[in-house]
Amino acid sequence: MNRTLYTLLFHLGLPLVAIRLWLRARKAPAYARRIGERFALNLPPMQPGGIWVHAVSVGESIAAAPMIRALLTRYPQLPITVTCMTPTGSERIQALFADEPRIQHCYLPYDLPWAAARFLDRIKPKLGVIMETELWPNLIHQCAKRGIPVALANARLSARSARGYARFARLTRPMLEAMSLIAVQTQTEAERFRQLGARPECVEVTGSIKFDLSIDPQLWVKARELREQWQAQERPVWIAASTHEGEDEIVLAAHRQLLAHYPNALLMLVPRHPERFNSVFELCQREGFVTVRRSQHTPVSAQTQVLLGDTMGELLFLYAVADSAFVGGSLVPNGGHNVLEPAALGKPVLSGPHLFNFLEIAALLREAGALEEVDDAPGLAVAVQRLFELPQDAQRMAEAGLKVMQANQGALQRLLDGLARLLH
Repeated sequence: MNRTLYTLLFHLGLPLVAIRLWLRARKAPAYARRIGERFALNLPPMQPGGIWVHAVSVGESIAAAPMIRALLTRYPQLPITVTCMTPTGSERIQALFADEPRIQHCYLPYDLPWAAARFLDRIKPKLGVIMETELWPNLIHQCAKRGIPVALANARLSARSARGYARFARLTRPMLEAMSLIAVQTQTEAERFRQLGARPECVEVTGSIKFDLSIDPQLWVKARELREQWQAQERPVWIAASTHEGEDEIVLAAHRQLLAHYPNALLMLVPRHPERFNSVFELCQREGFVTVRRSQHTPVSAQTQVLLGDTMGELLFLYAVADSAFVGGSLVPNGGHNVLEPAALGKPVLSGPHLFNFLEIAALLREAGALEEVDDAPGLAVAVQRLFELPQDAQRMAEAGLKVMQANQGALQRLLDGLARLLH
């Protein structure tokens, strides 16, 4: 398939796009808002001539934040436009940069030539930076037409995605050839990009910027204060973070098993998607757990068995509050989520077996003894219980995770150096 056919199919598929938006809006009403922006219409006032950064959703926005802050410092004269595709991503960007007047934000328009052209003519970026692997043929083509260099930052490409790209080589090869920098996480991924048509001199192994996570010391102070407020200094507290549909039941079954041995254990359950907060709360109640919602500031008492983390932007903080962390999206075949965040906070990390989004990172942590994989509720319960009962094991896992973090830092600096070359 070439770009002309792709564009024609995209136009024909617009009614399906509208239906998908409508269906999503039923669960998350924010999808029904700012629809014009998705066609580069009704854009907020934008100052042109800066750097444009695209982070598709919440995870990419959080990963991009240190890079964006570094760009703000390095280029004090340039505005930075940050785009995303989801309402949760939009909320996160606005929360992360609420106090930064040089950050401009809108949705990235759909990959239609006229929408991409209108968007680029409005913001006229000197450089485009796309996080991870969110590549759009028409958008890249419109950038190339205008001589705008585009970098792919923290790039990932699984074997499965590479096979998908290879099937549409006539569409993907020209797009990859047009990229000015592909800053990849590993050597294996660099090779995949080259085989798909990226120019060898434009592909650099910089490592993952997710290792360059800096923790605000105030986070620890606040976490300690919250545990004291809950009178939970002596309670075993664990977190199940970024859970997906089908995982909450497993996590709650593990917690029930744990409560049989530790009746005062507290689970902090944090679903990945805000539209699931209510249904997970109802599930906790149906299962008979004494549950409070973080968003309602109800105090956690000695009777509380589950705290539902239904706020946005507090995940790192809740990791800091916990003794050990299970990272979701991994007991169901979703590919997992960022296991480095709890590791950076010195927490022993547990996950399910489905970690195909983080294969190399998971392997590093596993080999170092910082990550333990479990398959089901009994396995999860046993792993959490062991960490409660053997603090020296928990400590060993925590220290191993911190060592892996320190050994792999520096990707952000290498990425910024690559971007600097494109700006001059």
